[in-house]
Amino acid sequence: MTRVALIDDHESVRLGLEAACARATAMDVAFSGSSVTEYLDWRAQTGSAPADVVVLDLTLGDGTTVTENVHTLVVDGSSVIIHSVADRPAAVREALAAGAAGIVSKSSPIDEVIAAVGAVASGEPLNNVEWASAVDGDRAFADAQLSAREREVLRLYATGLPLKIVADRLGIAYSTAKENITRVRVKYVEVGRPAPTKVDLLRRAVEDGILTPIEDAGEN
Repeated sequence: MTRVALIDDHESVRLGLEAACARATAMDVAFSGSSVTEYLDWRAQTGSAPADVVVLDLTLGDGTTVTENVHTLVVDGSSVIIHSVADRPAAVREALAAGAAGIVSKSSPIDEVIAAVGAVASGEPLNNVEWASAVDGDRAFADAQLSAREREVLRLYATGLPLKIVADRLGIAYSTAKENITRVRVKYVEVGRPAPTKVDLLRRAVEDGILTPIEDAGEN
């Protein structure tokens, strides 16, 4: 059972999401409220474990920033999906940099929101058009300045291929491919966009246009 928390200061949005989650298989709304503070207070009072996935509005009316909210929830132990109209690229970028798993537009069909929750709960990367479009629209997004070779290695590796296969495809030594991925990770850290896991590298590749959201992981 996936435990979901809904945080949005618009009650009508929360009610719609609650109803959709109630219809979904193996999904339970553990919390529904208007702020991260309210959620944390509920956790403290009830002794409840962190929700598996928090569906969070990009901008709440309590004066908190998206960076604060996402960081707090991720540190608390939850995966975070931003539920937004996606018309503020800089704020979306901040959310992703703070650790959000991705973004789903409020204009998307409710089934897509539920599918996104299920995907993130299963540990799958959320590579949707809203995410890529919002980041692409923000010219201030920190560029890691990857070399052509680093981009090639990242593109193949991020789709799910083992590093040895990546090296074989590119006609380079395994040690060279490994060194390229190490440099890629260092460069992303230097621009404030760390990518410690393979899923993180996939996210960075999508953000930077190295991969498109429609490319299938694993290059089947």
